[in-house]
Amino acid sequence: MTSSSSPPGLTRFNALEEHAAATALHEACASVEWGRRLLAGRPFATADDLFRASDAAMSELTTADLQEAMAGHPPIGRPKPGDPTSAREQRGMAGASEELKAEMLELNLAYQDRFGHVFLICATGLTAEQMRDAVEERIGNSPEREREIVRTELGKINRIRLARLVEQEDDD
Repeated sequence: MTSSSSPPGLTRFNALEEHAAATALHEACASVEWGRRLLAGRPFATADDLFRASDAAMSELTTADLQEAMAGHPPIGRPKPGDPTSAREQRGMAGASEELKAEMLELNLAYQDRFGHVFLICATGLTAEQMRDAVEERIGNSPEREREIVRTELGKINRIRLARLVEQEDDD
C-alpha cells in the first residue's frame, strides 16, 4: 500500500491507548523492540510513514530481536491452529500434495537444525513449490547471509500485516 492519505485504521491505531497499540503491533511482529520503536513514532500521518518506520526499526534489530520476531512464526506448512493470519499467509501450502507437505516438513527440520530457527519467508501469494524451492536454495546460505534474508522477509511480512491493520474499518 502506498497512500498519502490516512486510512481509518491508521487513525484508530494512532488513537489507541499504548497497551492496546502495543498488542496490535505484537500481533504483526513478535519483536518487542520493533513494537517499541513503532509506538515511539506515533502518531503516523500516513500509512507510508508507518511502513517507513517499520522498515527502519527492522533494519536496527539485533540478532536476539530477530530471534524473538521469528519465534512468533509457525513453520511453513503448519500454520498456528485457530490463527486466521497464519492460515491466510500460508494458503499456498493448503492444496499441496501429501508428498510435498512431507518434503516441506523434512526441509523445515533440516533448516531449523542448520540455523536454529524456523524457515521464514513471506509466503503470501507463493505456491507450495515456490516455498520448497526457496528453502532448498537458502539452506546452503551462511548464517550471516540467512539472517539478512530473514530480516528482509520479516520486513515484507510486517508491511503486509501493518497494511491490514491500517486498512481495517472500525467495525472489523
